[in-house]
Amino acid sequence: MQPSIDLGVEERTIAMEAIATLVHIKSTMAELLLKPAGAPLNVVNLVYLRDDLIGRPMSKRMVAPLILNQLEKRADCCGVIRAIIDIAAHWTNYHLADNEFQARATVQRAREMMGTIAEMEAREARQRELAREEAAARVERDRFEARRKHNELLLLMFDEMARQADPHQRGYLLQELLNRLFDLYSIHVVGSFQRNNGGEQIDGAFKIEGWHYLAECRWRQKPADCRDLDGLLGQVNRSGKQTMGFSLSINGWSEHVIPLLQQNPSKSIILMEGHDLRTVMSARIDLRVFIAAKLAKLNFESQPFLAVNEYLREQSKW
Repeated sequence: MQPSIDLGVEERTIAMEAIATLVHIKSTMAELLLKPAGAPLNVVNLVYLRDDLIGRPMSKRMVAPLILNQLEKRADCCGVIRAIIDIAAHWTNYHLADNEFQARATVQRAREMMGTIAEMEAREARQRELAREEAAARVERDRFEARRKHNELLLLMFDEMARQADPHQRGYLLQELLNRLFDLYSIHVVGSFQRNNGGEQIDGAFKIEGWHYLAECRWRQKPADCRDLDGLLGQVNRSGKQTMGFSLSINGWSEHVIPLLQQNPSKSIILMEGHDLRTVMSARIDLRVFIAAKLAKLNFESQPFLAVNEYLREQSKW
């Protein structure tokens, strides 16, 4: 990929000086300078042009601008002039020149020019990187703002559900709310389905980071008890090894649920309550990250429930 810096007069001048002064013999100059720089054969052959007026071959200084003109006209040669300068900047074969002092002066100018080009390219690279960072930050701000607005609607929906007297209607609305919330975080959700020839009814499922979660969501007046989790635990145990259980109980659980889950050898269910859910919808925490933290709490400390307040305290320490 060629630099976006425009070819300047100074670069053109140095390239012509390199053609004219570095090597006395034209054929040697073509082999050591033009061809390694990538000049096509028909352009290289311009070195051997003759002056029709005087009937003699043109000097290297006379053919140099003709060579550069042809290179500038060809789209496939946009980097050749820069390459000529780069070769000149690393030149050491001063014995090939007709005038060694002129050759050394050309090499010095080429080195200075390549230094300038390197600085300009580095500056452009920094500018491009800053532009990419600014664009990424803008996208992230837009995403955050869109998520904030969406969460505001979900919170309104959640608060309206709290006033809903019909438990069946409330359960239906909770399912719709969760579908929208998970979609907001690009979490693939599977709706209710049957398996084992219709012997099992799965309320729903989702997938995060290669793990599959069978989900049960409840919004009842009383806290959930162990019997509410037995069915989910059985479904998880009858599933593959990379399957976990996700139990959402808006009003929490009885005091016996967490100790009994800790006694279970499979340690395969994580818990979420209404306050957890509402904090996520307040855009204070990321749902994906929070679920991952709950899973880590279960795996490292055998705790099926990580309360959102504890999670926020741990985050504030970092």
